[in-house]
Amino acid sequence: MLTAITIKPKQEFNFFQDKDCKMAEGGEKQLLKDGSDADFDLTCTPCGEDNIREEAIKYCPDCQEYLCITCSQHHGRLKATKRHVLVDKNAAKQCLVVAKAKCHYHQDRDIEMYCKTHDMVYCVMCIATEHRLCEGVNKIEAVSKSCVNQTEIQQLLYETKKAKDVLSVTVNKQNGNLTSIDKQRKVIQDKLDSTEMKLVEHIRQIKIRTEDSLNEKHASLKEKLNLSIGQTSCKIKDLEENEKQLQTVTNLDIQQQFVHMKLMRKAATDALNLQTSIASDGTFSLYYTSDTNLDSLVMAANVLGQVISDDGGKKVSEPKRYRIKSKREINVKMDNDASRCRIMDICQLPDKHILVADSGNNKIKELNVDYLIINVCDIEASPRGICFISKNEIAVKMANSKVQFISTKLSNLTKTRIISVADGGLYGMICVDDGIWLSIADRIYIYNTAGTLAKKINNNDIFKNNVKITCVQHMAVSGDMVIVTNASDGAVCLNKDGTVLRELQDGKLVKTRGVCVADDGTVFLCGYTSDNIVMFNKDGKCLGELIAADPGLKSPINMLFDKVNNNIIVTCDFNDNIYIIELE
Repeated sequence: MLTAITIKPKQEFNFFQDKDCKMAEGGEKQLLKDGSDADFDLTCTPCGEDNIREEAIKYCPDCQEYLCITCSQHHGRLKATKRHVLVDKNAAKQCLVVAKAKCHYHQDRDIEMYCKTHDMVYCVMCIATEHRLCEGVNKIEAVSKSCVNQTEIQQLLYETKKAKDVLSVTVNKQNGNLTSIDKQRKVIQDKLDSTEMKLVEHIRQIKIRTEDSLNEKHASLKEKLNLSIGQTSCKIKDLEENEKQLQTVTNLDIQQQFVHMKLMRKAATDALNLQTSIASDGTFSLYYTSDTNLDSLVMAANVLGQVISDDGGKKVSEPKRYRIKSKREINVKMDNDASRCRIMDICQLPDKHILVADSGNNKIKELNVDYLIINVCDIEASPRGICFISKNEIAVKMANSKVQFISTKLSNLTKTRIISVADGGLYGMICVDDGIWLSIADRIYIYNTAGTLAKKINNNDIFKNNVKITCVQHMAVSGDMVIVTNASDGAVCLNKDGTVLRELQDGKLVKTRGVCVADDGTVFLCGYTSDNIVMFNKDGKCLGELIAADPGLKSPINMLFDKVNNNIIVTCDFNDNIYIIELE
């Protein structure tokens, strides 16, 4: 199918033409006759790219190029350009050629049709596939005469200029913003450099004080050893003198012999006593024991501080109205499990895999995105909580009041270090800003990853407005907010400093234990006794039940919002299955 070309007389108004004849510019590369070595004024554009001057005889409006005889022939043979219609060079030279606009979606087709329903122009292929049912579909020539006039064109030019001016202002603003964040980055970098210098100087001072202690203790031991060596050397000399005298004692009278023998025996006895005394002191040594708290604190830190970016306050999408699409069960009991499964807690890794804490069998089990077991790690005591700590590390709260850290590097679950905590036998464990929050009866203890207790949050000191937490259960993080289930009819929302923001309550919840949060801020709470799941929006308004009392969801303990599959994973007490709630 040949591409249509319009050749308009000069007196007719041409929307694409201006006094500078810009349509022929760009690709044409006009070379004017210089009067010395050429007898033609238009050269072939492709040949000119190789510094060859050939006279142009044709013009391609689609490519906006002048062509010589040879290039014109090749242009008609190439698959990409054989449908291009070439025109005489003189028509192009006089700016009378207007190439038809190409379809945005089908770039090898001309725009030939108009759709009144969408008030837009399309190619024939677009009309055939997307606009068959639209009204007012006509060829361009049938509607253009009545729709195009100079007034409308001038208005369109004005609107185009206005839009360009608005975008120019926006670009200037964005450039200013770019300069601003560059300055902010420098300020932060300066602070980081300053912090580094302070830390290095502080470590240097600690090292100096430790070296002073080393030198002092070394000098003390050295002085004692030199004193002992001096005393021993003197005794050796005394014994040597006595040895000489003993060889001549026979020349003395009997009384002098008796005196010297007694003195020699005392010297020998003193020497043996000195050796016994030195031996009892043992070997002097210097030892160095590093400060494990200092090492743990430094090595546990991943960053010097938090860098927060603000995207300009883009509006958050409205919360979704979640409904159940399907529900299915996944069995997580292994062949070598000695007891019935009791999945106390659940978390998700950055690689989207799921980890479940099986308290019944003292195991951590890793599930892939299809919820199949691919890894397992035996734990020394019943795991009651599990949370993601950093890129390659998780923490497990055990009933023996210890927290076991596990590395997830190289697709393995490898136990590493252990810290002691106040009470590991209760539900509830999350990581908030590098701090581990643990449920301890009616309070929350916050530990750093080195095992140091950093803070306690309890009813008497923090909770206000008569809000009480009778028994802290599972917790979840939503932005800057921590949601704490209350073993009652809902949960309490706290700031990270422990102050109360709001309560989430609904009478349908009985003994609330599990909690999870969707990406849009919707909070899901499950009732351990009521066997249901209730939804709340981010402002605390109850959105109703996702699942009403369900015999197939007996005694739910905790939940996880699976961001990959848009599912809620529910774990139930004394149950070999986890429940996958697919949402719509």
